[in-house]
Amino acid sequence: MADQPDAGAPRQKVERVAGSRRARLTPVPGTDTDPERVVREPQRSKGPKGPNDDRLIQDVPPHY
Repeated sequence: MADQPDAGAPRQKVERVAGSRRARLTPVPGTDTDPERVVREPQRSKGPKGPNDDRLIQDVPPHY
């Protein structure tokens, strides 16, 4: 098998988290641990603006 990990390479370690059911892995050396943030702008209609468009954009459905 060609995909064998190098025996001398640093590995991730499993860390226990007090009060949690899940464990956490240490970050891989040489990686960025900050997640990427995707900024999305609200979609606007391309037609003319109606009298109640601002109200409809601000309203949140009751199941949110």
